[in-house]
Amino acid sequence: MIRRAFIQLVVASAILAAGAPAALAGPAKQGVVIQVSDGDPKTWNQALNVVKNVQAEYGKDKVDVELVVFGFGSGLLKFDSPLANRIDDTLANGAQVVMCQNTMKGQKLTNADMHPKIGYVQAGVIEIIEKSKQGWTVVRP
Repeated sequence: MIRRAFIQLVVASAILAAGAPAALAGPAKQGVVIQVSDGDPKTWNQALNVVKNVQAEYGKDKVDVELVVFGFGSGLLKFDSPLANRIDDTLANGAQVVMCQNTMKGQKLTNADMHPKIGYVQAGVIEIIEKSKQGWTVVRP
């Protein structure tokens, strides 16, 4: 009887020790990547609403949100976009906003053509694939 209790104690201790770093770090943040590849400003507004709603529901400090723009969506992130102020708000609220450099090359756009505060990724589709592999939820409004 004592031997069985000792073995159970050893096994329980090993399980706790193995999970201790993760438990101390707390639960992992939820990751949400939002794809914008549509040229319709209604879709752009919807995507920005999704960013805001996800952050409101989970809490900005408990979720990582990245807006990935490529293809026909490039107009959303141009410096003269009708939604430039919403991009400012999205960035100020902690979301990442990135533009596909492959799209920029194809459309002959430079960083000077784009919103000054955004980030860049080489390939928007690859960014989404890699985030998906890491367990991020992919949303395409």
